[in-house]
Amino acid sequence: MPRIRTIVIGLAVVLAAGLAWRLATERNGAKRPPGNGGPVSVVVATAKAENVPVYLDGLGTVQAYNTVTVRAQVNGELTSIDFKEGETVKAGQVLARIDPRLYQAQYDQDKAIRDRDRAQLAQAKSDLARYLSLGSAVSAQTVSQTRSQVAQLVATVSADQASMDSAATQLGYTTITAPITGRAGLRQVDAGNIVHTTDTNGIVVLTQMQPIAVLFSLPQQDLPQVIGRKTPLPVLAVEDDGEKVIDRGHLETVDNQVDGTTGTIRLKAVMPNPDLRLWPGAFVNVRLLVRTVHDGIVVPATAIRHGPEGAYVFLVGADRTVSMRPVTVAQIEGGRALVSKGLAAGATVVSVGAGKLKDGSKVIPAPAGGSAGQ
Repeated sequence: MPRIRTIVIGLAVVLAAGLAWRLATERNGAKRPPGNGGPVSVVVATAKAENVPVYLDGLGTVQAYNTVTVRAQVNGELTSIDFKEGETVKAGQVLARIDPRLYQAQYDQDKAIRDRDRAQLAQAKSDLARYLSLGSAVSAQTVSQTRSQVAQLVATVSADQASMDSAATQLGYTTITAPITGRAGLRQVDAGNIVHTTDTNGIVVLTQMQPIAVLFSLPQQDLPQVIGRKTPLPVLAVEDDGEKVIDRGHLETVDNQVDGTTGTIRLKAVMPNPDLRLWPGAFVNVRLLVRTVHDGIVVPATAIRHGPEGAYVFLVGADRTVSMRPVTVAQIEGGRALVSKGLAAGATVVSVGAGKLKDGSKVIPAPAGGSAGQ
């Protein structure tokens, strides 16, 4: 029993002490209204006038500037493949060869026919010249017939030449060359196979990657900032962090209509792609530089607050009293906010610690990098 009595007395003492502490805390809190507990330590920054680039951001798809499927233009056996998959080939470089013997024979035959008809034409011209030199000793009918024969042979030789040119063209098609400079993909057929002009897959696909194209979309509301420019607008391809630049190029063209389902317009940029960091089919973040604001007012992005009536900042006065100043923010970029209305250069604003402030609060300011109260 004495032990139980001791425990009960101890619990009563603890409860009494806790109740007394709670009452004292509530009494002290009632004496200190919120927001009037003395100056608040904050970090401040000065609004600066700078030249600020204004970008429009979009998600783009990398596309080969030119894509060519190399196909056989004559039928025949593929005798050799003269390129390596994945290598960059130059325009005019030999890619493959088709057995030329059939086409060489046709060319030789057409050439022989032309040479025969040329000889006959030369003989007819010689006869005509001789008949004309004899004058009345040769009948007019003979002269007329010879003249007609010369004209016919001239036409025949012309037809022979056309046939021979066609055969030469067919013979030339047996050597398949690259139409553009580009990167060779995987070959679609091996040497020894019979290829046809109707083959769908062709022999290989070439993609031009230097330069390379980037297709991206912007809202139709941004169209007035893009069209009507005398010089191409700069375009940046950036990594996912939005900061590290992969490549720099320019805007080449704007599509001729807005997509009615999405309300966006497609644009095409061209990048030099010197290090082949842009690859066809890949997604990339795109930044289009539309203008540069000269002497724009810039403050840290952390200084911008948002309330029911819009964006505002806490402006620090000479007496270290803050006031709420409504502002218009044109852009937030790289941790900096471009203020188009509401601030002037040299104004001091709260950049860190504004969550504890209200209009008329006193502050202990410290510059960025310092400590409050120094």
